[in-house]
Amino acid sequence: MREAIHLGCEKCTRRNYHTTKNKKTHTEKFSVKKYCKFCKEHTTHKEMKL
Repeated sequence: MREAIHLGCEKCTRRNYHTTKNKKTHTEKFSVKKYCKFCKEHTTHKEMKL
């Protein structure tokens, strides 16, 4: 049931991280604050399509 997802920076829209999530129990989009090496700052990263 777990599917791979990519996390992309909201500021520059580059995909920096990847993880997995259970799509059956978490139907909403995943978002978390992480460090973006391209923006050189902590920004919100949201789930993006593969």
